[in-house]
Amino acid sequence: MALDKRAVFKELEKVLDPELNVSIVELELVDKIEIKNGNVTISFHLTAPYCPPMLALKMAYDIKEVVSRMPDVKSVKLNMSGHYLSADLNKEVNKN
Repeated sequence: MALDKRAVFKELEKVLDPELNVSIVELELVDKIEIKNGNVTISFHLTAPYCPPMLALKMAYDIKEVVSRMPDVKSVKLNMSGHYLSADLNKEVNKN
């Protein structure tokens, strides 16, 4: 399967909100997917601005893990928005 937005969305169906146990795609938490030369940037938001930071990080790392395993993906960058600690959480999850 070619690396395109549809394929990335399909993989993201595997990522569950840790509190609700529902796919982030079904919850419509994925705002934007950009793909350029195998580098994937995913913008998403959480269900609540005060979601516990550890759960927000779990979801972010799950997103990064499933997309990183896709063929032809060189890197994955995440942009979490709408959380009171978004800047810190983005910095943490995008360290590598």
